[in-house]
Amino acid sequence: MPSVIEIDNLKVMLGRREILKGISCRLGISGAGKAIGLLGPNGAGKSTLIQTLLGFHQPISGSARVMGYDCHRQVRQVRSRIGYMPESDSFIGNMTAVSFLRLMGEISGLPREVALEKAHETLFHVGLGEARYRPLGTYSLGMKQMAKLAQAIVHGPELVILDEPTNGLDPQARQRMLKLVREMKEDHGMNVVLCSHLLGDVEQVCDEVVIMKDGLVVHQADLEAERKSNRRFVELEVAGDDSTLAANLAALGADALSEGGGRWRIVMPAQLEISDLWQVMAKLDLPVRKLTHRRDTLEEIFLKAVGHLQRTPGEAKEVVVNGSL
Repeated sequence: MPSVIEIDNLKVMLGRREILKGISCRLGISGAGKAIGLLGPNGAGKSTLIQTLLGFHQPISGSARVMGYDCHRQVRQVRSRIGYMPESDSFIGNMTAVSFLRLMGEISGLPREVALEKAHETLFHVGLGEARYRPLGTYSLGMKQMAKLAQAIVHGPELVILDEPTNGLDPQARQRMLKLVREMKEDHGMNVVLCSHLLGDVEQVCDEVVIMKDGLVVHQADLEAERKSNRRFVELEVAGDDSTLAANLAALGADALSEGGGRWRIVMPAQLEISDLWQVMAKLDLPVRKLTHRRDTLEEIFLKAVGHLQRTPGEAKEVVVNGSL
């Protein structure tokens, strides 16, 4: 069965800079209603990839296909199957929401009467039914985000690309947005690409994740499989000679990454217990200054993939031994 997105050795240059450096990946199963998270630090190439999928950039080599259609040679077929929610506002401020959505529906190929009907229906669906006759320029930030989502889905696309959909939203509006995204894939069978800086958003709604850095795909993971693996993640700080620690942990099936200065990040398989770590420390005569463990899997995947190892906020269960944090 074909994938929602198929990318083969895709290279894209903007001016004299090579932004995408020969990336290849297969994302989602066509028609399955999957959500794919697109992650990466600023400058990783995420926006360029999205714009290439939309047909705005011509590759210098390789190819990108959406629903089996080439994003460069079959742009019309691709765009008719995609809904796009941009990060920046792209409204006609003096238009009412219903007029704007009707226009976007018509541009996407819907007949005028059908586009108007879908505009009303979609605005009620995202919670803007009572405000649908107000000019978009009078909307609050949260309402504008919902209006951007509405225009992306008004024509019933097979794939929806959402660029920072929860940007600037308060916690209640953020949960409402994520609930709508889940409904899009679970109840309506839409495929979703969610580009976000918020790992929690991606972990809540996505089935797969792709992590980019410096124009390359550095990691691709099945989040459902990660959840089922029940792995735990440990932050460890020890004193003394830890040069053989990685090898000893590897023998137990643990994946260890040194940050230097006695600090380690450890990925533990399901069968390994914290007590097993204490036994290794005792065997190597390594005093433990700090041991923290949690199950924040996507954060650990992301940090390891991009090589960005400083501590980031997140819930953790901390055990402090013979010293302070």
